[in-house]
Amino acid sequence: MNATGQISVYGWEHFHHDADIGVCGRGRSVVEAFEQAALGLTRIVTDSPVAADSQVEVECRQNDLELLFVDWLDAIIYEMATRKMLFGCFAIHMEGLALRGSLWGEPVDVARHAPACEPKGATLTELEVARDDNGLWSARCVIDV
Repeated sequence: MNATGQISVYGWEHFHHDADIGVCGRGRSVVEAFEQAALGLTRIVTDSPVAADSQVEVECRQNDLELLFVDWLDAIIYEMATRKMLFGCFAIHMEGLALRGSLWGEPVDVARHAPACEPKGATLTELEVARDDNGLWSARCVIDV
């Protein structure tokens, strides 16, 4: 949110979905929308700052932009779970429907991060990657927690 209490046109937000949590990223490009959604994914787990101490690389390839978005979020969730890390900084390079992403983060510190929940996976529920009439991209789906 900005100083007026309005949600910025760029950035991320959570949206309500019964027992799960929706995440939506917005940006001037599809890459920026995906990166912002990744920040929203991390904020499902913690509101605490996450240090960019270690870098992890991920790759995703799909035949559909919306499925690529799901794979991107699932790759982050996989790295969170297997490395026991949180990520607070993201950079993506896309060529067509191939994505290379860099994730920067740190090991989970339960006392400092106070994890609220553990994301299990991105779902196809409310999945949408689209560009609006003003050229603003959004990428959204529901995260199973």
